[in-house]
Amino acid sequence: MRHQKKGKTLGRTAAPRKALFRSLVISFVEHGRIKTTISKAKAMRPIVEKLISMSRKNDLATRRLLLSRVHHGATVDKLLAVIGPRYMERPGGYTRIMKVGPRPGDGAEEAIIELV
Repeated sequence: MRHQKKGKTLGRTAAPRKALFRSLVISFVEHGRIKTTISKAKAMRPIVEKLISMSRKNDLATRRLLLSRVHHGATVDKLLAVIGPRYMERPGGYTRIMKVGPRPGDGAEEAIIELV
């Protein structure tokens, strides 16, 4: 039974899934929007939302916590300096997922996830 197991596995074990989400988050914060499959976008959304919520509080403890989750200094700097202050008044819902259509190669449904 799958009781109290949240999140999609995406056909990966824990370490590759964690690395996938970390690289997706880094690309997302760097560019502001990325195109990926719908399932990856839906699985990545809560991770990004929590990081943005944390980055609204700009202090040393938050910086260290973000660095422990993302492992990329430039991404943490952008979260704390640009994205956190931008959403200071917004209580949540920082991202939007828009469906694009099937990918030409394998027909996987794609989506664009972007900052609101």
